[in-house]
Amino acid sequence: MDPRIPRLRRKLAAIPFQPLRSHSFGEEQHEFRLGPKLAEARLAAFEAEHNIVLPDAYRQFLTHIGSSGAAPFYGLIPLEQCSLLFMNPRGEPGAPRGFSGTGSGTHERDLFLHVIEMGCTDVCVIAVTGPLTGRVLIGNGDGFWGPNVSSATDFLDWYERWLNQMSAGRDNRALELTSPQLRAHPDRHRMAPKI
Repeated sequence: MDPRIPRLRRKLAAIPFQPLRSHSFGEEQHEFRLGPKLAEARLAAFEAEHNIVLPDAYRQFLTHIGSSGAAPFYGLIPLEQCSLLFMNPRGEPGAPRGFSGTGSGTHERDLFLHVIEMGCTDVCVIAVTGPLTGRVLIGNGDGFWGPNVSSATDFLDWYERWLNQMSAGRDNRALELTSPQLRAHPDRHRMAPKI
């Protein structure tokens, strides 16, 4: 078991009780609860069905922490509802790229697993093949913005960053966290001294 697992469990258990933590967009949906852990056999069946290997950090999360629920945005999607996507080909230079479903058959492009529900056509994915394997990306399925690759090395680091930022009461647009100060004064960011 990854040594980060017990630390993540403790941090997640403490978050709902921290009065000065940031608000996480979508937390009302998952209420910081997790679905049951998954057995290795279920992961192996999913991998065989989709002809992929799940990144180790994500696999560790599913088998030792939980299979759905508490996560940024609306939460972690149950594995059986996760879908494989590929990044659309590059269009005009500098234009954002979206994501599309893979369909069936062999996969000729790098694959991404849609693991976090963000709402609308926004997606939070983990790269399962290619040079970004194991990294978390956030983008828009239709290519309206992103994709943005997280600087976190893997899913456990990305998840811990969410917990740490929330615990510290910070604003973090990428993780949709709102500090207690900004939440108390929603127009504060617009207030500027008159010159």
